[in-house]
Amino acid sequence: MESKILQLQPKDSRKYFMLPQAPQDAGYYVYGLLNGRPSGGEYQYAHPSMMTAILRVEREWQAIDDRRFGVGDISLAGGIATPDHQTHKNGLEVDVRPLRKDGREAGVRWTDTKHYDKDATAILIGLFRIFAPVVLVYFNDPLVPGVSKMVKHDDHFHVLLRG
Repeated sequence: MESKILQLQPKDSRKYFMLPQAPQDAGYYVYGLLNGRPSGGEYQYAHPSMMTAILRVEREWQAIDDRRFGVGDISLAGGIATPDHQTHKNGLEVDVRPLRKDGREAGVRWTDTKHYDKDATAILIGLFRIFAPVVLVYFNDPLVPGVSKMVKHDDHFHVLLRG
């Protein structure tokens, strides 16, 4: 009799899993485009350290806030390069949206003081620093401690982990 194994999440050639795309009651949602189309998770293959970090931060976040945070680009399957990023090849980098005051699951720039929740975003970044081996965080809000500025990081923060 042949045994069949159910594969729960797609896995790439590095044996990295795709971040679960719609887990029930998760504290995060996924977003992102690949070639102008919703990526369907194609850009969300994570090194085991990153997968652990996202899921741990998600659990900790849910304990303190009802809003979900947005997880974007991590890595394409196999770590192949794309024209839109020089990074995001090793599965140890993730883009995360800042939190919105209104709770909508949509992008927001840190300069949009009506909708951007600086305090909650700073707490979320802090959770990554506490529960993951963070090397650096790029984000352009000068009032959030411990972040570095980088071009095109007004509407998301970029977390790099040690491998």
